[in-house]
Amino acid sequence: MSPENQIKQLSDPLERLPPILRKNLDKNLCVCNEVHKMDIINAILNGAKTVEEIKKQTYATMGSGCCTKQVERLIECLCLPEEQNAKDSQTSHQKI
Repeated sequence: MSPENQIKQLSDPLERLPPILRKNLDKNLCVCNEVHKMDIINAILNGAKTVEEIKKQTYATMGSGCCTKQVERLIECLCLPEEQNAKDSQTSHQKI
């Protein structure tokens, strides 16, 4: 499936992400192991709730670990109830 089709299929969950995290969905989030951001998002939407589960499913965070904070943020945004995400999104807009 192309990245564009994946993005269309997941458009509702992606709305939970702050605008900065919606960028570069087709690019590597984990550069050490060449894991696309979309692969990590798919793993989260398919049930991965911890960095360890993401690591097992995608190999992200297994290199230098420089992507760990971004993976944690994706988990936070995609796993929290929608009301909390709406508040976080408004807060992140105010910080920018």
